[in-house]
Amino acid sequence: MHQEQDDRQKGGEIRSTIRMLIPLEKQSEALEILGRVSAQIRFDPSCISYRLYRGVDEVRAIMVEEFWANDEDIRRHLKSEVYRRVLLVIEMAEEPPEIRFDTIARTSGVETIEKARMTA
Repeated sequence: MHQEQDDRQKGGEIRSTIRMLIPLEKQSEALEILGRVSAQIRFDPSCISYRLYRGVDEVRAIMVEEFWANDEDIRRHLKSEVYRRVLLVIEMAEEPPEIRFDTIARTSGVETIEKARMTA
């Protein structure tokens, strides 16, 4: 836990998101593959978190969100055999996916809400 906080303070955390529209007939296969990817990535100490989301308003939407300790770690991940399976799911998409890599310079939590509410 302390390592995660240290990495965040250094501004090295990387957030990766992939939002894709997967045909309904391929969703079970896509979710099974991504679930196995999740199980493997969670053992990687440089992976801060891996989350898999399904759309509510758009039932074909699946989103993968990953947080990595730094740029070097995510580059290693992108070259891995595990990530090749993510690419296979991306190929199932009906249209080009939305893919983003964001560098997190600073994070905060509930204290930001509290501060904003106190100055209102």
